[in-house]
Order: sequence, then C-alpha cells, then structure tokens
Amino acid sequence: MDISSAIAEAFRLLLAGDPDLWLIVWVSLKVGVLGLLLATLPAVPLAYLIASHDFPGRRVVVVIAQAFLSFPTVLVGLILYLLLSRQGPLGPLGLLFTQGGMILGQAAIGFPVVLAFSLAALQAADVRLRETALVLGAGRLGTMWTVLRELRFGLFAAVVAGFGRVIAEVGSALMIGGNIEGITRTITTAIALETSKGEFAQGIALGIVLVALALIINVILAWLQGAGGFRR
Repeated sequence: MDISSAIAEAFRLLLAGDPDLWLIVWVSLKVGVLGLLLATLPAVPLAYLIASHDFPGRRVVVVIAQAFLSFPTVLVGLILYLLLSRQGPLGPLGLLFTQGGMILGQAAIGFPVVLAFSLAALQAADVRLRETALVLGAGRLGTMWTVLRELRFGLFAAVVAGFGRVIAEVGSALMIGGNIEGITRTITTAIALETSKGEFAQGIALGIVLVALALIINVILAWLQGAGGFRR
C-alpha cells in the first residue's frame, strides 16, 4: 500500500469508527488516566511537603526529583518487569501483561513529572500565602489545602504535563503490557507493531489520534498557564 492510499485508509478507519482502532484508544486513555491519578495523589502532597519545609538534603531531593524527568521509560518498564515477573517479589500479584501492571508503569512514569512541575509551582508561590493561612488559624491540613487551592492552575498544568508524558510513552507499555490485542495494546505499541508489519493505515490513524491528543493537552496547558494570549 502506497503512502497516499494508507493515509486515505487511515481517515476511513477514523470516520467509520473502526472498533479495533477505538478500542486501542480506549485502553490507552484508561491506563493513562488511572496511572496518572495513582501518581498524582502522592506526588502533589509530597511536592507541598518538600516546598514548605526546610530540612538537610532538601536541595538534593529537588535535584533528584528533576533528574527523574529524563528517566528512560524503557528502563522503568524493565525494572517493573523484573518486579512483576514470576521470579520477582511482586510476581504473585499476577500483574504482568495486564492493564493493572500497565497502570503501575504509567504511574511510575507520571509521578516524577507531576512531582517536579508541582514543586516548581509551589516554590514560585508567595511565602506569605502559607504564613497568612497559619496566622488565620488554619491547621496543617487546612494550610496545605489553602495553598494547593490558590495554586490550582499551576498544579493542573503539572497534571496535564504528566498526562502528556504517559500517553505518548511506548517502552514501559510494551514491556509490561506485552501488546496483547484487545487487552494491553495501546496507541504507541500499536503504531510500532503496524509499522513493523508494513501496515501503515492503522498506524497513521492512531498517529492522528495521538497528535490530536497532544494538541488538546498543549491547548489546555497553555490556557492554564495563561500563555499565548488566552487570558488577554
């Protein structure tokens, strides 16, 4: 199939609502969103604790958190594969080659992104915000909630950036999920598979979906940050 025919077939698949194609999209969104949620719940409070407390080694912790942004996703997949395999300590859970295992992988990939971006937003905040909450009688949890609420747009941006990271990765999803049709096949692993077989139509169609998701994510991120004149 030549390129023009493959592109035409890709748009036909998209417009016809091909069930196999949209099942792949659904699996990608499901494991991505759940993995990101699993990463966000501890990442944001941890970022607050790091940003609001001065302790020995704090700078080292911040540097490590930022360094993990460039951690190879295939290495994350390898580590989790070893942990989840039959001989691994988490083997009895039976999560290898399942959506549950993929969600853990996406959480591991999204966690440092949400942590680092949330930390950047919290460190840039006015220190008087926390002090004011304490003076007004807010407890520890109340103070944290006040600060996080005031910085919600920066924190939303951190979550959006994390989603962009997990939805586009391929290494961890392929190693932990195994690219099983209808179960663990995601957009990125399906693109890799179809391209390797020389079947470009579905790969192009999924690529279009991935680009559309990336554009949506960046528009949301720009809006949250007030960039590009969205708030002018």
